Amino acid sequence: MRVRASSLNYRDLALLSGQYPISWRDGLVPLSDGAGEIVALGEGCNRFQLGDRVCNTFFPQWFGGPFPIEQGARQYGSNLDSWLCEYKVVSEEALVRVPDHLDWAEAATLPCAALTAWTALTGPQPVKAGDTVLVQGSGGVSLFALQLAKAMGARVIATTSGADKAIDYLAVPEWGARARELNGGVGVDLVVEVGGKGTLEQSLAAVAPGGEIAVIGFLADGAAELGFMRYFLSGATLRRIAVGHCEGMEAMLRAIARHQLRPVVDRVFPFGDARAAWEHFLARRHFGKVAIVH
Repeated sequence: MRVRASSLNYRDLALLSGQYPISWRDGLVPLSDGAGEIVALGEGCNRFQLGDRVCNTFFPQWFGGPFPIEQGARQYGSNLDSWLCEYKVVSEEALVRVPDHLDWAEAATLPCAALTAWTALTGPQPVKAGDTVLVQGSGGVSLFALQLAKAMGARVIATTSGADKAIDYLAVPEWGARARELNGGVGVDLVVEVGGKGTLEQSLAAVAPGGEIAVIGFLADGAAELGFMRYFLSGATLRRIAVGHCEGMEAMLRAIARHQLRPVVDRVFPFGDARAAWEHFLARRHFGKVAIVH
């Protein structure tokens, strides 16, 4: 595979700083997300043809169904060499075709952030038209969740701009109560929770009884532990998201192609300026994804 682009995620910073909460190895080629074209085929390969445009799946051996615990350590960037490279030999089962309307940089943003958002929205209580979804901030997962939820017919409240209703979380620290108020006082159906322990209390304040909090990340600092009675009285379901599987990735790509969705890309760097891309991402002033073209 000729790698044409890669993109950064918060987990890349966590790995670099030694703060990633799951097992990882030093010295690996970084960046879990990449896109490119097939330039050579091994014997017996029939899933793709030469010239096909593809991107990787985050878990190269999770094809569908429940999360395979025995494969959990096999993740690009943390336990497998990743996509900040020019060429890569990879199993055909670990790749998927990308929609024709996306450029290389856009395609490279999909494997982690986009699929995580899709998995959050399509769980045991899948989002449907008329539901209300709360997303946090302006990172990749949140912006993908906003776009995909709107395509599903949902109303979106965001602690950023670009949604049906926006909340300035700096000016309104108790944004959970404000989100509940914006949805008629009943709370939201789904919270895409990217902050973790620093934002979970506000997510519980925002969610409707019987609603769901899709727990994705650990972006926000916070020392408060979740109290049992606080969770019990909320009536909410907490569901931890582990990105997603190949079957979900292919379903998401069909939806992206059908609605002609385009990822929000903050900035694209050339391969020779990969270090500058990391520094730009580390500054945490980006809106959307940061990509590298190879």
